[in-house]
Amino acid sequence: MWRWLQALRGSVRPGPIQGHGKPIPDALWRATLLRYPFLLDQRAHEEQRLRSLCMQFLDEKEFHGAGGLNISDEIALAITAQACLPVLHLGLSWYDDFVGIVVHPGEVLAEREVLDEAGVIHRYKEALAGEAMHQGPVMLSWQDVQQAGQDGERPYNVVVHEFAHKLDLRDGAADACPPLPPGFMGATSARQARRAWLAVLQTEYETFRERATIAERFSGTPTWLDPYAASAIDEFFAVACEAYFVDSRRFATEHPNLLPLFDAFFKAA
Repeated sequence: MWRWLQALRGSVRPGPIQGHGKPIPDALWRATLLRYPFLLDQRAHEEQRLRSLCMQFLDEKEFHGAGGLNISDEIALAITAQACLPVLHLGLSWYDDFVGIVVHPGEVLAEREVLDEAGVIHRYKEALAGEAMHQGPVMLSWQDVQQAGQDGERPYNVVVHEFAHKLDLRDGAADACPPLPPGFMGATSARQARRAWLAVLQTEYETFRERATIAERFSGTPTWLDPYAASAIDEFFAVACEAYFVDSRRFATEHPNLLPLFDAFFKAA
């Protein structure tokens, strides 16, 4: 599953802004905000919080360039800033199960194996823009990282997508439900909070699958979210997180039932 790690060449490539609590140069910080304006969408008052979190992230994580890619300050900060968005209020402890971030120049062809009902193993290659592993590294395509924002009419953010998987996998299960506190949205226990979360998310997922099917098979209205979200509920969660952070205003219109759920989780003090 993780054959892409075998393609890693070289070692950690720390730039001037990486490690030992070094400050982020103003010019680099401003250039990053201009390149990815959604970073401060409706959050201008939280700029310093995000910048401080980025400094901590850069101090704790290690970037590896694969396929001849040199990890520049631009690359490191672009990924860091987007990765820190989901945990702006949650804190970096949510990412303490890994250290390494492997960055490829473009998509990676990963070798896959599937066992069918007859017991026959089928091998194939899958093009990946990113991948996250429980208690393991995150892989990203720099080409796709740069495309963050609006991909035509659809929101796109491979960094948020993969780090949303990291949040989901916090308890070891890819089930579209990160660990929730007992008092989440008025719940009296963590179990009750989980049931309430999944009740909303499952309903939204099933509704989305129907819309995606109609769009694909019967030339219906294209979905705002990437149709890939219909492949599994954990992918729906990750794709929905992309939209939530890239275009929160339209997200509120397209998925009003998910908005209070995501607000309660991601904006918790």
